Amino acid sequence: MDIDLLAKMVKETILDNDTVTLPGVGSFVAELMPAVFSDKGYTINPPYRRLSFLPKEGEDTLLADVYAGANGISRDDSLRILVDYLQEMKEVLKVRKTIILPGLGRLRATRENNFFFVADEDLDIYPSGLGLEPISLKTHVETREEVHSAVASLAEVLAPEPTPEPEPAPESASEPEPVIVLEPTPEPEPDPVPEPAPVLEPTPTPEPEPEPALEPKPRRGWRRFWRVLGLLLLLVLIVTLAWVVIGRVDPDLVDSLLYSEEELEILRY
Repeated sequence: MDIDLLAKMVKETILDNDTVTLPGVGSFVAELMPAVFSDKGYTINPPYRRLSFLPKEGEDTLLADVYAGANGISRDDSLRILVDYLQEMKEVLKVRKTIILPGLGRLRATRENNFFFVADEDLDIYPSGLGLEPISLKTHVETREEVHSAVASLAEVLAPEPTPEPEPAPESASEPEPVIVLEPTPEPEPDPVPEPAPVLEPTPTPEPEPEPALEPKPRRGWRRFWRVLGLLLLLVLIVTLAWVVIGRVDPDLVDSLLYSEEELEILRY
């Protein structure tokens, strides 16, 4: 047995089964994936089967049965050969970290020797999806018939429903109504027009004499306030000048007024 035969057996078996077990290594699992959008929603990808690898072993003997049938040996001998080969492949995978399975993909190992599988981009294990291709919505051009049908359906949606007209009530046979003849009423006599009353001319009213304008009285209160304020400012200025002169002429007098004897002794030292 070699790696090409193993990959061929796995690919043929996984077409009709969801799980194929590698005894002592793990299991290949095929999952049906639904159609998805790509290219920002402009491309519809058809459904497909995704192939992955799980370190957990299954309970099937599909590979052993296929190998036994192809070589004409018993299942036990086939299983023994398969287990021996997969054990050697497992040791090689731990050292090289990658084993290529032709037609399937790559079986790889991490630093901790955890196995995982990377499928080929063109791997196809979904026979029911034969002929399905991605559909691009960008290249779809609507025909004239599609445009007319879309416009017609839109017009039917937007058109208001006709309201049913009320049916006329059936005329019932009735006797003709009697015609009432109105006699002309006599016109009333016009009222006598009253004579216009004599118009009285208004008597001229004497115009009032203009009152003499009152002269504004001087505001004595404000003048008195400004005088008092000026005198106070002048007094403050005189006191300040006197204090400056005394401070230059006799500074000891100023210090005696500002400080106590204890403070003066401290200042002298």
